[in-house]
Amino acid sequence: MKPTVQTLLDRPELTLRLLTSAESLPEGALAAPVTWAHSSDLADPTPFLDAGQVLLTTGTWLGADEGDPVDIAAYVARLRETGIAALGFGTEVIRNGTPAALVEACLASGLPLFEVPYRTPFIAIARTVADLIAEDAYARQAWALQAQRAISLAALRPDGLSATLAELSKRLGAWVGLIDSTGGLDREFPLGGLGQPALGEVVGEARTMLRRGQRASRAVEAGGTVGRPQRMTLQTLGSGGALRGVLAIGDSPELDQAGREVVTSVIALAGLALEQNRDLDRARGHLRSGLLRSLLAGDVGLAADVAGEMWGPLPEAPLRVLVTSAPDDGIDRLVELLELRVDERGGRLFFGRDGEHVVVLAEDPDAADLAEELAAEFELAVGVSDPGSLAQLADAHEEAVRGYERAREAGSGVAWFDDISRQGVLAFLARTDARAVARATLAPLTEYDRENGTTLVATTRTWLENGGQFDATAQALGVHRHTVRSRVGLAERLLGRDLSGFHARADLWAALLAVE
Repeated sequence: MKPTVQTLLDRPELTLRLLTSAESLPEGALAAPVTWAHSSDLADPTPFLDAGQVLLTTGTWLGADEGDPVDIAAYVARLRETGIAALGFGTEVIRNGTPAALVEACLASGLPLFEVPYRTPFIAIARTVADLIAEDAYARQAWALQAQRAISLAALRPDGLSATLAELSKRLGAWVGLIDSTGGLDREFPLGGLGQPALGEVVGEARTMLRRGQRASRAVEAGGTVGRPQRMTLQTLGSGGALRGVLAIGDSPELDQAGREVVTSVIALAGLALEQNRDLDRARGHLRSGLLRSLLAGDVGLAADVAGEMWGPLPEAPLRVLVTSAPDDGIDRLVELLELRVDERGGRLFFGRDGEHVVVLAEDPDAADLAEELAAEFELAVGVSDPGSLAQLADAHEEAVRGYERAREAGSGVAWFDDISRQGVLAFLARTDARAVARATLAPLTEYDRENGTTLVATTRTWLENGGQFDATAQALGVHRHTVRSRVGLAERLLGRDLSGFHARADLWAALLAVE
């Protein structure tokens, strides 16, 4: 422990006497750390002082008398502004006793003042401070070595990462949490040691750091809305562009230079453990992809046996297939989130990569939430099949791919195959690559409407929706049936088509769907 003013007062060999009572001083004044002891009889020694030091003086600057109280007050004010820890006055060298004006000025400024007897040389105080600082430095170094040894041994345990973080929390006496690359709290020590809203603020800040994708360290004040804010230190893990998570550490008196060295070693060990996990994840990913191909080929038995040994049972019917795709810089985060969801469900969820696609098998009740989570968290397009069984997996996969293609046209979001199928085959055929042809087909009508202020396109569409019935169309549009007949006839002439036949109507309907 670093020396304090009280430490010096408690040393019997120094026989120092406090002249400003503890009750009259600010709280914690005597517990302030002392960084050094310096002697000076200058009238203004502040250029040679630093905060935390103890100044020792014999009062030569006062002259032969007791000194001017105004000058003494200014002298003490300068010392107080510099931030010294205490003032020691040596007696029986220049004068007997300590001037009353100096005691009053120190009391008024809240500066600890102690009297140094003649038999105690200033060098003894300075040496005591130096010895205590050296002892503290040695003790802190010994603490750091012991902590690093304990953490290194913890890293060798089966779950080395958890053991390492638990040991760090124990050594610092502080809360330690790991936020994974998906932005979720992966583990914490002690469990529940950081309550809301502080925990939510820490996780939110960690997610911001992960989204930026750059190595960084940050100190934040968390939980100040409901009480005293807690100072938290956040440090990213992994290399820039491939962050593996964020280590969050609560405030601790142990976080001095020695404590920070211990934290640095933990960051290195945690980063190494996460990188090793990444290599293992890649190997598991190759295995998942192979099992997925087996499932799609109809070899369910082998895939179920292997998956059961590795992750747990495959999802049970009714299940849905989800298909999505992530950019290269986001695929690791996506896979890590899916691994977490597999662990949460004890299996009952399977995923693998099929070329550029990530294919997920999820039981029907979970599929909707998972699809929405992937779309929202990663801004991805996600296609979802109709419910089915493992025996129908190939068809369900095809449905999910069609849904993914439809969702991708909108940029992101979830597209359900049953929504697509309800629109009919023509709606499905009216894909993006048909729009140019559709616009050319409808161009005579759209140009006529634009030039003449008519509604041939809307009338034709309503007419087709009502099965080519003029009376029903007229009622829907609020016009006379002869008006509808006239508009449809004009549309036929502009298009150069006879719309009385089924094929012509179906083609026109597909064009209308494609340009929506």
